[in-house]
Amino acid sequence: MLTLKFTRRLFTAKMRISYNIIFSTFFLVQLFFSQLTTAQADSFKEIRILSQNYPDSAITLVKKRYAKAINDRDLLLQGNCLQTIGWLCVNQGHYAQAQDYYFQADRIYTQLNAKQALGSNWSDIGELNIFNKQHQLAKEYFNKALHTFKSENDRNGEASVLGNMGHLFEKEGHYDSAFVYQKQALAIYREQTNRNGEAKIHENLGSIYEDLGKYDSAYLHFEKARNLYQETQDNYGKILVINNMGDIFRKTNKYPESIQLTQLAFRLAENLGDVYQMASTTKDLSKTYALSGQMDSAYFYAERSRKLVLELYSVDGARHTAFFQALYDMNQKAEEIEKLQTNKRINSILLLGTIVVLILLSVLSYVLYSRQKIRIKTQIAESRKQEAERELAEIALKNQLLEDKQLKQELTLKEKELTSHTLNLIRSNQFLEELRDELKALVKDDRRDQKKPMQRLVQQISEHITQGIHWKEFMGTFERVHHSFFEKLIKLFPDLTAADMRLIALLKINLNNTDIAILLGISQDSLRVARHRLRKKLKLEQGEDLAGYLLSIS
Repeated sequence: MLTLKFTRRLFTAKMRISYNIIFSTFFLVQLFFSQLTTAQADSFKEIRILSQNYPDSAITLVKKRYAKAINDRDLLLQGNCLQTIGWLCVNQGHYAQAQDYYFQADRIYTQLNAKQALGSNWSDIGELNIFNKQHQLAKEYFNKALHTFKSENDRNGEASVLGNMGHLFEKEGHYDSAFVYQKQALAIYREQTNRNGEAKIHENLGSIYEDLGKYDSAYLHFEKARNLYQETQDNYGKILVINNMGDIFRKTNKYPESIQLTQLAFRLAENLGDVYQMASTTKDLSKTYALSGQMDSAYFYAERSRKLVLELYSVDGARHTAFFQALYDMNQKAEEIEKLQTNKRINSILLLGTIVVLILLSVLSYVLYSRQKIRIKTQIAESRKQEAERELAEIALKNQLLEDKQLKQELTLKEKELTSHTLNLIRSNQFLEELRDELKALVKDDRRDQKKPMQRLVQQISEHITQGIHWKEFMGTFERVHHSFFEKLIKLFPDLTAADMRLIALLKINLNNTDIAILLGISQDSLRVARHRLRKKLKLEQGEDLAGYLLSIS
């Protein structure tokens, strides 16, 4: 519930960046750059609003600005573009890519010492970590952003971070702390006459009261948020709040009022073409009609919600494709521009280097000529040295090949020894099993005088089958063939037992189930149970081949 509300609020979040040019020393220059970055902030804020319904168009606009920033070598604008791309990736649910872009922006802002931009970027990273459920990391970034905004006397930025921290405490269920931070943010927004910020905080407070089941207080704050959104003409925020007010009426069993407000939210969403909110409101209408006993209407809106969700997935899929295509094109364009600039720099360096080299060649030509003979002798000596080194390398290579061949021959002999040993054990156990079966048949005979001796022989044979296998010798041979195999396996799975090791060794040499059961002195059913337990210990997925997995471990 909280995650869904946070996602809704994120779509209407406003960019709170105001930049301060640090490296300028004259007031007039500072004023010029301050106006420039404020205009950039406003334009990027519009891009974020556009992304709510048209993420592909938003990323296209950012792409153009980023290309221009690279071409103009405008680091500040590059940082703004990268931060905005990170925010757009968050909205599309691609958190790993978002983090990468945020960190790129962070490096640029740190290089420029753009403190307010850093604060805004850290606040965005904090929100990203809420999505990633890294709450402690989110707090660290929020605290860094809050400290920066306070040092820069950016009250709106400070209030925005306080609201985010309040939301984080709400997600953790620490409602007292959530109230404290939200009310601090509300006081600052009122001081700054930031109506949209006030509306956002009232919406947050309403959400907290709703979670606590205090529906009257929740409704009061949602109503205040709606009036403020109406004043600022923020229709997206108004849709969310009106729908939340409808939820309050539904939870307090006031179904006609709930239906009226939810239908109003649907009409507003329909006018804006917001398919996501249309699907959400029709789903809520279906719930309310069902609770009020109007099942036909409930079914109608449930079906409509289903169709809108399908449409939403279709539209989102197309937009995601367009978004990533635009993002890919942007990266390609940026790389091309960077490559051209690099080539220009390289060409300039090469030209300068060529001139310097020509001058040096002219100066040194006489010296080089006089030392030519010495150089020729040195080259001949070096050539002979290289030839000798090459011959030594060839000899070393031949020796290595001989060693490899010898090792392969030894490994082949060991494998034959292991196979022969295993076959002898199988034949021995097969013979003992046949003998035991014959004795069992004799035991069933009614003659009592031979029954007890027969049973004792059967028992001794069974013990010989299960205990008589020379496992120590077998495992020693196995270790020589498959060097360090068990050592690697124990590091991966330390809870393996000696019985597990014996089964693994038999599977590793690719024996079939019948031979394995004979060697272990167990039935096929017991072998299946042992294999199942071993799969669990090795953490194999359903359908993954056990023997194949063991054979893949070198």
